[in-house]
Amino acid sequence: MKTIIVTAHDRLELKDLPMPAPMPGQVRISTMACGICATDLEMIAGWERTAFPAIPGHEWSGIVDAVGKGGDQAIIGRHCVGENVLHDGGEVGFEHPGGYAECFLTETDKLHFLPDDFPMVIAALIEPLAVAARALRRLRLTDKSSVLVIGDGPIGLLMTILLKRAGVCGITVMGGRDNRLALAARLGAEHTLNYHLFRDSGRETARKALGTSFSNIIEASGSAAAANMAVALAAKMAKVLIVGDYKKTRADFLWNNLLINELELIGSNASAQAWPEAVQTANAVRQSLSELISAEYPAGKFAVAFDAVKNKREIVKIVLRWDI
Repeated sequence: MKTIIVTAHDRLELKDLPMPAPMPGQVRISTMACGICATDLEMIAGWERTAFPAIPGHEWSGIVDAVGKGGDQAIIGRHCVGENVLHDGGEVGFEHPGGYAECFLTETDKLHFLPDDFPMVIAALIEPLAVAARALRRLRLTDKSSVLVIGDGPIGLLMTILLKRAGVCGITVMGGRDNRLALAARLGAEHTLNYHLFRDSGRETARKALGTSFSNIIEASGSAAAANMAVALAAKMAKVLIVGDYKKTRADFLWNNLLINELELIGSNASAQAWPEAVQTANAVRQSLSELISAEYPAGKFAVAFDAVKNKREIVKIVLRWDI
């Protein structure tokens, strides 16, 4: 089978590898599509979590190609996505080979099946949609009058879709790319704001530009400065949800701001327990999900795809198709 392998720092190669055989409790997935995530770029650049060689790809959709001994033969041919954290604690696309290969192994009880007519390229977005769904559940949203989303990347835009679906009537999205902010408006944001307008003039200028404080703030940019701003912009007794990836950066907001205003700081990590909801929601918002896909490439054009992800600021999400 064809496989896109990380062989060294910032080096991807297309190689032929033996087809894996599923063991009991496992299935082999024939990959149909796989999204390129910012976390994949970190993995390809080299990090402590995985060594070389490695096969990324955690935003996958595919078809059950084979089952291990004793498995249910009836699921062969079913379209699916799946939770990536396996029973040994490792994840498909990280410690275990993922969707950057024509086929890979996962565990049968992690699968979530899709209607046969669901577009498989769009299905590759169900993994980040599950991340957003878990985050919204963690927020425990009661006041639906206004929510500020900081970050116009895929997670921030997916949060916008879910907030609109949840009936929030005043969604504001703050980001740094005009095309993404325009997309946020199409997805349901009533107000958008480019942070470049006040980046050098401080949080008070941001507060004036927004015109209000917020009872619910979602920080999805992964910027420590944005996390600090989220706390500064929060109204009294507000909830601040942190769902970005901050790597090793540290926040330096005033702790007394948290204390005196009685803010609730909430973290949300990954997608556990949110997959059934994400699959169900994806059926209802598939058109909105399709708008996040900036381009799709056959897997054989992976070098072009990665260059676009790294160097074209207008890109939201690129999906690889295994039809080479």
